[in-house]
Amino acid sequence: MIKRFLNMFKDLEKTTLSIMKNGIKFCFLISIISSFLLLTYTFIYTEPNIYYIGLSLFKLSLFFIIDFIICGFVVDNIKKQII
Repeated sequence: MIKRFLNMFKDLEKTTLSIMKNGIKFCFLISIISSFLLLTYTFIYTEPNIYYIGLSLFKLSLFFIIDFIICGFVVDNIKKQII
């Protein structure tokens, strides 16, 4: 199962792979910003809105990472006319 997933990842087209990588980098940037907000809430300024914004941004970044991975595989399979 894992080998099949890794083979699918290796067989992606270059454009799809680059879009996925750039999207995942963007999501990591969002998660870093959210972790800074959460650290600010913990150590400097204990405003509940900062906590909720940081937590929401972190969840958003995780959802976007999953979306980029799934949509990348789906688009690649559609281009190869497997689906």
